[in-house]
Formats: sequence, C-alpha cells, structure tokens
Amino acid sequence: MIIVETNSCPSGQKSMPLLSELGDDHGGYGVVIDATFRELIDKADKSLGALAVVYDKNPMEASGYAAVMADQTKEKVWLVEYYDEDVDPPVKWEDGIMSIRDKQKNWHPIRACFRYVTQKPWNRFPINSKTIVLNSVISCLAGGRNKMMAARAYDFLNAELDGTGLSVRIPETIRNVTKSEIPLWLDSMGGHAVLKVPYSNAGQGVYTITNKEELKAFMDTDHHYDKFIVQSLVGNASWSSVTRAGKFYHVGTMPNKKNHTFVSDLRMMVAANSDGFRPVAIYARRARKPLLRHLEDNPEITSWEMLGTNLSVKTDDEWTTEAQRLLLMDRKDFNQLGIGIDDLIDAYIQTVLSVIAIDKMSQRLMKEIPEGTEGAPRDEKYPWYNQSMFDFELFEALNPDVALLKEIIH
Repeated sequence: MIIVETNSCPSGQKSMPLLSELGDDHGGYGVVIDATFRELIDKADKSLGALAVVYDKNPMEASGYAAVMADQTKEKVWLVEYYDEDVDPPVKWEDGIMSIRDKQKNWHPIRACFRYVTQKPWNRFPINSKTIVLNSVISCLAGGRNKMMAARAYDFLNAELDGTGLSVRIPETIRNVTKSEIPLWLDSMGGHAVLKVPYSNAGQGVYTITNKEELKAFMDTDHHYDKFIVQSLVGNASWSSVTRAGKFYHVGTMPNKKNHTFVSDLRMMVAANSDGFRPVAIYARRARKPLLRHLEDNPEITSWEMLGTNLSVKTDDEWTTEAQRLLLMDRKDFNQLGIGIDDLIDAYIQTVLSVIAIDKMSQRLMKEIPEGTEGAPRDEKYPWYNQSMFDFELFEALNPDVALLKEIIH
C-alpha cells in the first residue's frame, strides 16, 4: 500500500455500509460528530452562536453530517452552500466570527462549523477564527488540499521515524517544478510520470503522461498556478516509472470473466480526538478501462482511462458521480479487490501516519503569539483565538507559488 493523496474533506460516509443494522442509524457520521466535532465544540459557549455545516460539493454527504449533528446536539443546524466566486455569498466573516444568512436576509452568528468546502477553501475561510472550524483551513494548506506541502510533510515525518520501521510510503515526488522543467524530469523517469496541479482535487489537475501526445496536451494547456508536482507513475509492471528506489506497480483487481484486471484505489477515512485515531469509513474505486500489459496493445485507450479512479466528473459546471465504478465494503464488491486483513491494517497505518505528518506540518506553520502582542488581543469568550498566527514567511519558503500566496486570506 502506498499513499497517493491525503484529503482534509474526505467523502465516503454515504458509501459505507452500516456496521450494525440495529441501533446504528448514524454510522460513520456519528463517529465523526460524536468523537471529534463534539469534543471541539465543548469549549465554546452555546450563547456564542449556532452550529452549521458549510459545503460546496456533495450535498448528500453534507446534509448527512448536518442531520446527525442536529440529532446528537439537540440543536438547530444550518446547512449552507458556499461556493467560490459567489457574488452574493450566504456566509460572511466579521472579527473572526462566521455568520450565516437565512431566507429572510437575517444574519446568524455561528460558534462552530463543520466545513465541507473543498475548492480553494483558503480564499473563503480565515486561518485564525473565533468560530471553531472542523477541519481548520490550515490543515488544507499544510497538505490536506496541497499536494506540494503534503510531500514536504511526509518527508519530515519519515526523517523523524527513521530507524523505527515505519514510514509514509509514497511515489517518488519532485516538488516546485516549473512548467518548462517538466520534460526534463519526465525523461529522468523513463518517459512515464504523473503531473499534478498541487491544489486541485476530485481528480482535477492530475495528468498521467505515457507518450509525447499526452505531454504536449499538458504543455499546451494554460494553468493558473506557477508550480507543479512530478510524481513517478504507478502503472503496469512493464510501464511504470523507473525511480531510484525501483518501481511501484498495480497488481490490479481479481480478474473478471474476460480475464481483465482493473486499477483500483482504497479510500480510508479516519477520525481523531484526545483518545487517538479510529477508522470511520472505507471504500474502493476502479478505473474505467482494464489494465493493459503493454501500452501499445490498444493505442485507443488512454493512460488516464486505465489509471484514473476518481468518481467525480464535472459536466456543465455541475459535479456528477460515476457510481458504477464504486466498490462498497460488502461481500459482493470488496472481494473483487483481492486484499486481506493485513492489507487493511497496512492501509490504516499508512492513513494515520499521513494524517499525523500533515498535522505536524500544520503545527509548524502556526507560530505562537506571545501574550500582550499588539494587534492580537486575547478574548475570554474565545480562549483559542489569537494564540498563534500563520507563519507566512515559512510557508512561502516551503511553497513558493505566487498565485497560491495571493489567494490566501491573511
């Protein structure tokens, strides 16, 4: 098992069967809200405002969180759409406090918010706020929505873990690559690689390159950001990238009746509180086309059709899901993966290590504010506010992308 991506706003609750049909109506939603969210909001007085779930994607899952939150807290919960570039957004921030606008145009302060905002959340959420936000946007910048910083975070944790037998296993990753450098790095990996826009998600901004035509298509595309990631390609054993550490390659699913195997990935969601981590949900996804032994066996099939597993598809400015490629954790679907309990334990350990790495990076990026510092007053109602501030200088040194830096709300 290797880590391909860590996500600070993961999906998967709606795709996870209930562990028990009796008395477990909330499923994984209940685990996240009860174990993690409620522990966070215990320090916020109810008089400071209401609760909310704010989202820009996946309304089914977002509404599930809102319903469970209302059930468990016995409070009214606001469910609010909050999109990038909305000319009249229903959310505003004043003095670090989020407010939600209702249908009557009245504003309501929010003391705690569950954030399911996935597209550039740093341009709508402040890093330091009086409203408690799960997950904080710093987790996105530190690696949960930033593949550039995630690669840094994994390297730092692996250095700490050296000699323990534990490490975050990832494909070979080259960071902060300009567009003009990409062909050089591609050649060094044997002509096969994955190019990534570091701040995209839902399969957007990921390009698998196995030939000159795919490289040309990437180079001819205009990109908003200045820096990219070049990562070794994990494909069939005969056409994966050649790296200093050797090759990673896909074993594939169990063969079907036509003797076809498919690339698949495993999505594992975990939650944490003061007692530690626990698994929440798990599911898998497969690619559209079967994995070819040799690329030239069928030139009409693109590398993305064989390797791309993401289910989210954007059509006419709307997100849809190709649910037919979803593999649920049940007897019918999950057996197709051909993995056992050792693989699941390995996946859980890798997931927890990757989350720890990003959490440590989040802490590095937030430097402590000495008490009494001018312009950073403390407030007894919000004891967590102005305890620390974003270390913009360190972030810029680690992630020198001018376009991204301009988007971040200070």
